[in-house]
Amino acid sequence: MIDILTLPFMQRALVAALLSGLIAPAMGTFIVQRKMSLLGDGLGHVAIMGVGLALMTGTAPLPLAVLTCVIGAVIVELLRQHGKASGDLALAILFYGGLASGVLMAGIAGQGAAGLSGFLFGSLTSVTQAEIYVIVVLAVIILGITISLAPRLFAVSVDEAYAQVLGIRVKWLNLLVVVLAAVTVTVSMRTVGLLLISALMVIPVATAQQSFVGFTASFFGAMGIGALAAVGGTVGSFYLDTATGATIVVTSIVLLGVSWLVGNRLRRANRFIPYVEDHGQHPHEPAENHDDRHAHQQGVTVIQHGDHLDYVHDGHRHARHGDHYDEH
Repeated sequence: MIDILTLPFMQRALVAALLSGLIAPAMGTFIVQRKMSLLGDGLGHVAIMGVGLALMTGTAPLPLAVLTCVIGAVIVELLRQHGKASGDLALAILFYGGLASGVLMAGIAGQGAAGLSGFLFGSLTSVTQAEIYVIVVLAVIILGITISLAPRLFAVSVDEAYAQVLGIRVKWLNLLVVVLAAVTVTVSMRTVGLLLISALMVIPVATAQQSFVGFTASFFGAMGIGALAAVGGTVGSFYLDTATGATIVVTSIVLLGVSWLVGNRLRRANRFIPYVEDHGQHPHEPAENHDDRHAHQQGVTVIQHGDHLDYVHDGHRHARHGDHYDEH
């Protein structure tokens, strides 16, 4: 069996895959909290426009794709903040305008849609040493900002109004999220491709939510799962002779399936936080009336529970149930 670590192109591919597997779920954590899971797809289509422009002008695709994607993301976020476009309309602009412009410019460059295939579906083994340097620098910046600002980004993603009351600069942080997401998408276009990057941003996050309790554990758990899927998919694609991007995404889906099977057991094994599986089979009583403001008080633990948040304070776990909270 061939030792892939002795092959220079596979060394570069594994480095790029590892970094993409770390940064994509790191940004995806906040994208999912904002209920904008398809943002990665929209940004990917804007990046296609940057790639098409690079092909037409004969310049390096990665830097121009980053610049184009960031500009597009900022414009859409500003439109959203000022009420000029809804979230769905903004994503539609990203999808169709970016895709059409990229294909058009690739055609003008004489390469057509075929010239974009390596960026649409990934071409990890063709990553150059120069691109590795760019990917490493951008990945370090993204991880540094994301990890250092994680509590604030989480607060803004969960409750913008309350975060603004706390004095957090919500608008700037929202812009920061979409800019970092744009950079993440373009950095990962060689790994899984612009059409599949959204999967790497979302699926490891869903897997971590099934397997870990609490924001911090889920955040770093998603990064670990993303890295495992990216590296495992890259190695698997080499030996199976399959498309790298598709293999990475399928690997992440397999990990999600495994987490569904063992997630309940992992949550029940937690000795500090009780877990109630089914409201229909376990008695409960409504908690005292309150809103989410208590979640930000000192001594309150915020727990990621599936697609919502539970709060633990004064020895009780409060879970949102419709228009009220239940107490366990």
